[in-house]
Amino acid sequence: MSNKFCVSITNCKADGDKATVGFVVANAAIGSEKETMVFLSTDGVWAAVKGEYEKVNEGAPFAPLKELVDKFVGAGGKILVCTPCLKKRGIEAEQLIPGATPAGGAALVEFLSDGTSCISY
Repeated sequence: MSNKFCVSITNCKADGDKATVGFVVANAAIGSEKETMVFLSTDGVWAAVKGEYEKVNEGAPFAPLKELVDKFVGAGGKILVCTPCLKKRGIEAEQLIPGATPAGGAALVEFLSDGTSCISY
């Protein structure tokens, strides 16, 4: 069994609830001592953009997205952000929050190649 866990998030502006719950699960995985990676694609890329992820606050019982993302990164979690999805939205790498790295699908495939579990939001 892999000691890694992946959360794939495809929503943020369109559905902040999915981005929020995705990062709640990512924090639970890293808290369970799993090497955890969040892969952001399509609309989900906004969860790693300065000035955008601060806008998502789904309310109680959830913490604001910024707080969840910062906690995840602070605990050593990795955030990979789909490069073509960034380009489609006109987002430059410099606009990403610290801890978020542009990456293609090959990086996701590599992370999952040993049978790593992945959940999508």
